[in-house]
Amino acid sequence: MKTKIFTLLGTVIIAGLALIPVSASAQEGQIQFYRPNNKQGINVFETSKKDTVKFTGLKVKVGGGFALAYQTLRHENTATPVIKTVGTATGNVNALTSLIDGFNLPMANLNFDVQLADGIRLNLTSYLSSRHHEDTWVKGGYLQMDKLPFLHSQLADDIMKNVTVVIGQYDIDYGDQHYRRSDGGNTIYNPFVENYVMDEFATEMGMHVYYKCPKTGLFAMGGITNGELNETTIQSSKVDAETGLLNTYTPAFLGKLGFDKQLNPDFRFRVTGSFYTVNSANSSTLYGGDRTASHYYNVMSNPTTAAGTTLTQAVDYNAFSGRFNPGFSQEVHAYMGNLFLKYKGLEFFGTIENSKGRTITETSNRSASQFAADVIYRFPEKTENFWLAYRYNTVTATIVGNSQDVSVDRNAASLGWFMTKNIMMKAEYVNQQYKNYDATSIFNGGKFSGVVVEAAIGF
Repeated sequence: MKTKIFTLLGTVIIAGLALIPVSASAQEGQIQFYRPNNKQGINVFETSKKDTVKFTGLKVKVGGGFALAYQTLRHENTATPVIKTVGTATGNVNALTSLIDGFNLPMANLNFDVQLADGIRLNLTSYLSSRHHEDTWVKGGYLQMDKLPFLHSQLADDIMKNVTVVIGQYDIDYGDQHYRRSDGGNTIYNPFVENYVMDEFATEMGMHVYYKCPKTGLFAMGGITNGELNETTIQSSKVDAETGLLNTYTPAFLGKLGFDKQLNPDFRFRVTGSFYTVNSANSSTLYGGDRTASHYYNVMSNPTTAAGTTLTQAVDYNAFSGRFNPGFSQEVHAYMGNLFLKYKGLEFFGTIENSKGRTITETSNRSASQFAADVIYRFPEKTENFWLAYRYNTVTATIVGNSQDVSVDRNAASLGWFMTKNIMMKAEYVNQQYKNYDATSIFNGGKFSGVVVEAAIGF
């Protein structure tokens, strides 16, 4: 299956490049208001309003991302044995899968970026190979408009000098961490192997409108989405425990305010505050919307539960191993603050987050909070082809069925090398601990640690 997928990827890329009337090297600079899929895209958040590419007609850029990792992770816990039957398998559901050193399943993405008109571009991204979904899946696509040439209006032209409109099924712009995370085969923006413990990422149908003022560095965003990864037009048959009424699917709203400016040649300062809120959903996936899954394979997994599922491997049944999902599937109200500082080669990226929500069977909201701090040093001064990095990430949350609030703490250190702007190598040591889980939970006394080495290509 995987060999066929990678063969298909190669065929598609070669065929696509043959059909496009521009050279591969020329594609890189012919897409307007675009974030590169290589080293040049690092520390790019919202796309700039700088109009640096002249429109000369329809252009298509075929790109991709590949990631291959080797891990040496080990895990342990102190949970009380619990014997259960899961499907056709019976055993201790608190026992941990025996791990060995080895390669993980490679992941691959395929990207199409199309310049449709002056200031209007299309993005379509597909997951060709990923841990969570083994077959090819379309992640999503969106239309980004930084100009409105079809209106032939000077007023519209003046407004769009500061406005960007994004419409489609795509990453919701809640917080800044999603600009720095690994996304299947696309890991080139992330100085670490994995994402946050509580990974905020979801693709939803909707629209974002940005107002950007390059002179002052101030910007604002307002958005509305359907609040779902999977859209539906079917009336719910489930009753909301809080209201006692049939569930309804209300829109989700989000917003962001920020300041981002290169204050002098050496120092960049960025600070943002954002929110995401939905009162009633079919199945909100703000903390579980990643269809590619974790880059820490099989940690804190159970062989009995894996064997009892209809899936064939533990990587499938526990695709988000190492992450924490608070389970806010019905109602979510989340707030995040981010700080990014870059002085020459030294970077700091910080996150403070508070979220509350519930499932449809709960009558009141639970809470979850997250703190993270990344320190990265890139060198040498002119190229910044190498880096050293450290991350501290902790989550505290109230979960259903546990006698007290739980916490998950992660320390990670990484080093990396950009061999070229498109080829990257990185190695990470991680140590993660689970605290305050009841004795009957597989996470009681849980911890894992070890090294993961990952190679990535982005173009």
